[in-house]
Amino acid sequence: MEPQWEHFPHQSDIGVRGLGSSKEAAFEGAARAVTAVITDPDFVVPAQEVSMVCEAPDDELLLVDWLNALIYEMATRKMLFSRFTVRITGHALQATAWGEPIDVARHQPAVEVKGATYTELSVKRDEQGRWIAQCVVDV
Repeated sequence: MEPQWEHFPHQSDIGVRGLGSSKEAAFEGAARAVTAVITDPDFVVPAQEVSMVCEAPDDELLLVDWLNALIYEMATRKMLFSRFTVRITGHALQATAWGEPIDVARHQPAVEVKGATYTELSVKRDEQGRWIAQCVVDV
């Protein structure tokens, strides 16, 4: 199953959710959902590669650290990302994100994502065995 993503409503902020057959795929989907808060990820060319490393005491905190590392890279590099590869060993994450510099005319960014929060934070398997990784992001 390809990593999937979706948004869920949450007052003035927005929930991001990644779904996949593995925890890594769910984390990849959550990252794509973050990009989709800003712009359509299908319009972001995966031309430049950026590597990230995170470590946390549990899966939920690892998800927040991962998404905040991604948001940091977006802000400091002025880039958007559309493709992700995540490897998780224990509670350590190594990831690569591919994207391109923001082109305001082409990407038409809707909002700025400020950070991932602990609100509705969850990393678990559902009844079908599919992984779900979610939290609310501050916009």
